[in-house]
Amino acid sequence: MIEQTIPKEMLDMAAVQQEKEDDLLTMQNVVGVALGSRVKKEQETEEPVISVLVNQKMAPDLLSENDRVPKKIKNFATDVVEVGDIFAGGELPATEVGEADEIEETVAPELLRRRVRPAMGGYSVGHVRITAGTLGTCCYDLTPFPSIPRRYYILSNNHVLARSNNARIGDPILQPGPADGGRYPRDLIARLSRFVPIRFISGNSRPCNYVDAAVAEGNFENLNREIYWIGYVKRLYTAPKIGYIVQKTGRTTNFTTGRVTNINGTVNVNYGGGRVARFCRQIITTDMSAGGDSGSLVTDRDEGAVGLLFAGSSTRTIVNNILYVQVLLRIRVTEK
Repeated sequence: MIEQTIPKEMLDMAAVQQEKEDDLLTMQNVVGVALGSRVKKEQETEEPVISVLVNQKMAPDLLSENDRVPKKIKNFATDVVEVGDIFAGGELPATEVGEADEIEETVAPELLRRRVRPAMGGYSVGHVRITAGTLGTCCYDLTPFPSIPRRYYILSNNHVLARSNNARIGDPILQPGPADGGRYPRDLIARLSRFVPIRFISGNSRPCNYVDAAVAEGNFENLNREIYWIGYVKRLYTAPKIGYIVQKTGRTTNFTTGRVTNINGTVNVNYGGGRVARFCRQIITTDMSAGGDSGSLVTDRDEGAVGLLFAGSSTRTIVNNILYVQVLLRIRVTEK
């Protein structure tokens, strides 16, 4: 599948990245490794590099020899980029992963936090025991096309619909989410149907996750495939190139755009409570989200699905590639 998500001209660099990224991720302050372009004076150039993402840049003399990123790995240049710490749900690690009645979140009147039927992408949604995330879009089972779909779903993150693995199949999903006034049973929109379990780092075990994703089954008449301010997903765009412009609509920051800064990213994501999960094959953009935007569907400017937003830092947003989301959840987000 890697050949479908990385431009052909970067496959050799991706192979070297994969070979060396475990060593790089053991270095002090390193939170991710990805393919990107060199950044000079806060401006991106066209020089391809292996980007080493750190939460804070440090002077070389403050680092041990083993913690200094080499200027080249084999034939490929490296570039150290400061991005801050990465949290699921944006910069608020507690948001969306704790109990709804334990977290207070400042909300503004312009947020997409009202009840809407049929429910559409961009609006507030959440498991009955969290605060709130974003409904990405509505979708149906990955069956041969054309066919007669038997079930219809809302798509969002595992940590929005399945409480980071802590929910049960059949649990109530509310629209809007509990933090935005959603109450059971009045605002029941769907019930948790399936999710891809998140595998957390434990000791020397550092499994690769590819998606933070889940679906909940609802009634057809209550679900709308439209994404507010964006429209209907027309196709999949599975291999975004560095520099491409993308867009999303989310519950907290409404409609935003961003630029793809890195592809094929391997990043360590903080889920709060000391839990960290490693994600591979991720798309990284400029900052285009905040806590509560988790689950937003990211598209290109022609409504091609790019991925599912799930995490971020003060300078970057992290997106699951849509190809992995569809395959692992066995769903279809496009018309065909």
